[in-house]
Amino acid sequence: MSLARGGVALLGCVAGVAIANNYAVQPALGDIARDTGTSAAAIGLVTTAALAGCIAGFAFLMPLVDRAAPRRLVAGQLALLSAGLLLAASASGLGQLLVAYVVVGAGASVSAMASAIAGRGVPGERRGAAVSLVAAGMSAGILLSRLVGGALADALGWRGMLLVFAGLVLVCAGGAWWRLPGERPAPQSGYLATLAALPGLLRRHRTLRRAVVQGCLWYFAFSLVWVALTVRLAQPPYDLGAAAIGLYSLAGALGFAALPVAGRLGDRYSPRAVICVSMAVAAVGAALLCTGLGRPWVTGLGLALVDAGCFTAQAANQSRILGVDPERGGSLSGVYLLLYFVAGAVGAGVAAPLGWGVASAVVLGALLAAGGLALGWDAAGSAGSGVRGRLRAGGPAARSSPRP
Repeated sequence: MSLARGGVALLGCVAGVAIANNYAVQPALGDIARDTGTSAAAIGLVTTAALAGCIAGFAFLMPLVDRAAPRRLVAGQLALLSAGLLLAASASGLGQLLVAYVVVGAGASVSAMASAIAGRGVPGERRGAAVSLVAAGMSAGILLSRLVGGALADALGWRGMLLVFAGLVLVCAGGAWWRLPGERPAPQSGYLATLAALPGLLRRHRTLRRAVVQGCLWYFAFSLVWVALTVRLAQPPYDLGAAAIGLYSLAGALGFAALPVAGRLGDRYSPRAVICVSMAVAAVGAALLCTGLGRPWVTGLGLALVDAGCFTAQAANQSRILGVDPERGGSLSGVYLLLYFVAGAVGAGVAAPLGWGVASAVVLGALLAAGGLALGWDAAGSAGSGVRGRLRAGGPAARSSPRP
């Protein structure tokens, strides 16, 4: 399977538009609570429902990348996402909203499918650049989603905002049907057998295990720093409103801009090199955040470096995972992203109890650990591979071993 001209760019747009729907509703949650008679505490469950749907999509839908034609799979999942948005737009109570956002989250997991399809649909020497371009689209969707969602909700109401996003999703579905390949990969096993085999992938592939541990560390740190920051800036002596706090999200633009460069570097050198440098950059940002939040320019610079490091490391990590077995890229990515998002949920959950001072120190430690593991594990693996190669070849290592 190979992608047509412009196919990777299309997948980047699909990823950005799809993932944006997990976040675009957040600025309007207060309005939704008033219109549906839902309490302020309970309306936050909408975000939880979207996350739960996304995790379910990674577990149960991602393996379809290895079985279904990209045209049918992407277009069909985008249609599912649009149906979820329409259901949410017609909601009159919390129950329907939660069901709708489980569907929305499951549909939004097509953003990860787009990355796996892009990595499979290009030659190996261009895989890093292709995955990074899709990751850039996904990052742009996350970065702009709250801004665009809030503006549309102010202009059209929250129901109108959801209808606009449903229309954008259907446009992407049409583009996917028109431009993505229609041939189906040759499945290696049945769907249920594929699901049952997912836990075994971790046991079988050491590279996947290492990628999971490192990715979970930096996504835990990423989620922890942003939730802890939001909570702290809303408290005295800062007392910032939601709009002012939201401006700090623009720091993520540096990570978005760095992704294409990181992809090219990953193709030229190695994902390991990109991950090590990325974690060093992110750790510098975390160290700046540990100095406190009293200087907005320091806080913004720290967040920009953390975002840039985490975004570029994630693109390199996904490229490394797809390189393990491109024919099973969907299953491998599904395992990785399932655990990755669980780690992010843990980071978000412990942010408020930890408080900013402890949280910022934990973030720095997690990023340093991820970088250290990337450097130490891969260096050890390279040394071990070299020794094993010399043993097989009867080289000096083999000749120096004592004879019985």
